[in-house]
Formats: sequence, structure tokens, C-alpha cells
Amino acid sequence: MASAHPITEYTSPASWAMIEDKFSPYAKDTLAKLITFFEDEIAPARKLAHAQLPTDPVQRWKTVIPVVAELKTKAKKLGLWNLFLSKKHYPEHGVPLTNLEYAVMAELLGRGGHIASEAVNCSAPDTGNMEVLAKYGTAEQQKKWLIPLLNGEIRSSFAMTEKNVASSDATNIRTLIRREGDEIVISGHKWWISGAGDPRTKLHIVMGKSDPGNKNTYNQQSVVLVPADARGITIVRPMTVFGYDDAPEGHCEIIYDNVRVPLGNLVLGWGRGFEIIQGRLGPGRIHHCMRSIGAAAEALDTMLRRVTDPSRRTFGKYLYEHGAVVAEIAKSRADIESARMLVLSAALQIDKYQAKGALKEIGIAKFVVPSMALTVIDRTIQAFGAEGVSQDQALAATWAGLRTLRIADGPDAVHIQQVGQRELKRAPALAKRAAERAKKEEALFAKARL
Repeated sequence: MASAHPITEYTSPASWAMIEDKFSPYAKDTLAKLITFFEDEIAPARKLAHAQLPTDPVQRWKTVIPVVAELKTKAKKLGLWNLFLSKKHYPEHGVPLTNLEYAVMAELLGRGGHIASEAVNCSAPDTGNMEVLAKYGTAEQQKKWLIPLLNGEIRSSFAMTEKNVASSDATNIRTLIRREGDEIVISGHKWWISGAGDPRTKLHIVMGKSDPGNKNTYNQQSVVLVPADARGITIVRPMTVFGYDDAPEGHCEIIYDNVRVPLGNLVLGWGRGFEIIQGRLGPGRIHHCMRSIGAAAEALDTMLRRVTDPSRRTFGKYLYEHGAVVAEIAKSRADIESARMLVLSAALQIDKYQAKGALKEIGIAKFVVPSMALTVIDRTIQAFGAEGVSQDQALAATWAGLRTLRIADGPDAVHIQQVGQRELKRAPALAKRAAERAKKEEALFAKARL
């Protein structure tokens, strides 16, 4: 692959050797362009983007960061746009990239923080929302909401999690969605609603209970498209994660008080909410995981620069000359390589069997990767000392953001439980096989007359 920045600088030679033959010429060309764009445009803009976000608690929620807007314009002209949306699964609106091919690109974007994914229109929650609209939306819904999202003209929000509810079990949600004539009425109290604070957000995709009495708890929910300026929506406050508010996108607490929308804003049909969110979350979890690996890899690179910096000697030695540091570097490299292989395997499974056929691989990646990334970043923070936990390095903010992934899109405990239960289903077949082996062993001993 012709590139000034070979992919092996951002992944390992072993990983690339295993997947290179699964990359189309288009994907290789796109990856090469993305690497160059990342190095020449995105990485140098990170500090400026941070500086351009006002510290004023009101103005920061009204700001479109200028350098990010410029990056988006450049990326779109280069064709580095909507890379997450695979044409294989979304023929009408997708790009000719597989989940595996995009996974490698997502890892690279993970090195650039929030601005990198936004720069190429591949940032959450818009990615999942576009997938919902592309897969389940009517022609009218797609024209009104999907096309502007694909063009980067607007942003969106996803509203499922609720206050005072154990939302790890989405059957617990209480927001009511009911039909009144030709309208749908939504009432509920949501929080941790991603994207709701952004001044460009024009759409909320809201999940609530439309049929609480249904005997099948997974058919009680529906999903509705709600304009962000609809009467009855109150953004109570932005939520913070270890003090970080993620402005201007944010994660907000919201009240929907008898919000009315046309009946045509129902997605797919009544009672199809779980079907929709499961289709939405599968690929998105892998995207999160690959970005997390990228963040961990960037942290390790940052650590290597720090511990070899001659101006940072302690007690007359380079930091790496202190015994524990070398071991932490080695462990971090091993952790990143292992996690990458796991997620690339899951991405390949999605390409072959779609998300439903890759539930085990997605589940394992979901609880393994964020913890790995947090550990690697924590090691880097330790190498930086006090500077590592300050605003002078991106490490603390990155750690805080990644910590939420052990809760977001399903807590670790849920995925661990699901994977464990799936493994237990193998026990009867294993017992049967062991019994058959035992019989064969007995026959061999009898034949040998021992």
C-alpha cells in the first residue's frame, strides 16, 4: 500500500499481515488517505479545538468548534466521509467498506479523541442513529432526517437511558409513548442522553413503553423520532463524567412532557423498539472498542516519548531505566495486541453473519477492551506523574471518557453474564463427549487386558 504513513505504524505487522488480503483496493486507498489526513490535519488540530471551546458554562453549549468544522469540510472533499456505514448492509446509503476495514480506520480515529471521528462524520450517537434510519426508516423519514445527517448538516441524539431506573435492563424504562389520533405523545424523564447538548442537534431518537401490558416484555417498547425543538422538551442539565461535560455534544438529563409528534414519526412499527436498538448497538460496540484500542495505542506512544525524554530524568536515570517502567511498557503492548485481534475477529464475524451472528464476539470485546484501555492509559498517567492527571495532557480526559464505556451500551456485568450463560449451554454436549471418550478408554483398557 503506497502511503507516507504505513499502516503498521498504527497497528502491528502481525495484525496487518492477517487482514491485508481482506482489504479491497478501495479500502486500502481510503485507509492511506485517512492516515495522511489524520497526521496532516486532525492530530495537529486537537489542542486548537480544545482552546476554541469556551470555558464559559453557557457559551460552551452554543459553540460549533471552528477548526472541527473546517476539518469536516476538508474530509468531505477527500471522500473521507461516513466510513462506518457499510454498503453491504446499507446498499442505498453506505460506502464500499466492510466492518473489518472500518474497524482498522476506527482504531486510527481513536487516537485523535472526539474530534477525529466527528471530522469524518463517524461519531456517536449519529453513527447509530444513521444506521437506525438507514435500516428501519421510511422513505419520508430518511429524506427528512437521514440525508441531512449523512451530509453532516445536522446532528442527533439517542434517548433511552432513564433516571431512577436500572437502565441496564431496558425493559425497565418508564417513558410512556401513546397514540392519540394522528399523533404520538411522549412523556418521560431521561438522562445520559448523548448528543442532546449540541446546538446542531435537530433530532432525538426516543425509546419508550407503548404497550406496558404486553405479556412479552420485549414487545412493550417503541422508538419514535422527535424534533429537538418540539414543545415539551426540557434539557435539565448536562451530566459530567469525573467533572468533564463533553461539551458541546454532552450527555444530558431531559424531560419529555407530553411531547407531540406526527404518527409518521414512529420507527418500523409499534412494539419493535428492542429489535431496533439491538440492530443499532451491535456494530456500534465494535466501533467503540476499536477507538478504545486506538486511544490505548496513542497513550502507549505518549508513554514511550515520556520515559525516553532526557529532560525527565529522575535520580540521575531516564524513566525507562527504572525497572517497573519497562515491564509496564511490555504489558501494555501485549494487552493492545491481544485486544486488537479480538475486535478484528468480531468485526469479521459481523461481516459474515451480521451482528446477531457475532453476539459472543461482540460481548467479549465489549467487556475486555475498555478495561484494557483504561489500564494502559493509567500506566501512562503514572509515568507522567502529576501532569498526567492535569489538563495539560489529554490522558485524564481520555481515561474519564473510556471509563463510561464499561457502563455505556450495556454494563460489563451484563455482557459477562451473557457470555458466561452462552458458554454454559455447551456443558451438556461436553459431558456427552466426555462420556463417549470414557467408553472408548474402557474399551482400550479391556483390549489391552491391563
